[in-house]
Amino acid sequence: MNKSELIKRMSDRLEQLSVRDVDLAVHTMIEIMSDSLSSGDRIEIRGFGTFSNHYRKPRNVRNPKTGEVGIHKPGKFIPHFKPGKELKIRVDAARRLGVLTAPQEPLQQL
Repeated sequence: MNKSELIKRMSDRLEQLSVRDVDLAVHTMIEIMSDSLSSGDRIEIRGFGTFSNHYRKPRNVRNPKTGEVGIHKPGKFIPHFKPGKELKIRVDAARRLGVLTAPQEPLQQL
């Protein structure tokens, strides 16, 4: 699901709101969440999950195109999502009902 599909599904459920109102609400929510994460705050939505920043340490990497080794990559913060207990239970229940299927393992070459 992408943002436009989310807006469409929400406007279908919330008939009293116009598509424009739902669009504004979704964009505002995403903007506020982005601002919070960029300022170092943590976002917790009970039953859904937690958004936080994780720090990746600086490291030396290899350029896959040239094979050059020893390129320094500085440390950085990346957004991280940890699903909540209720979301995990709901997703697992969908899998058990057959709504979700596990990805097929690739065949090993002989």
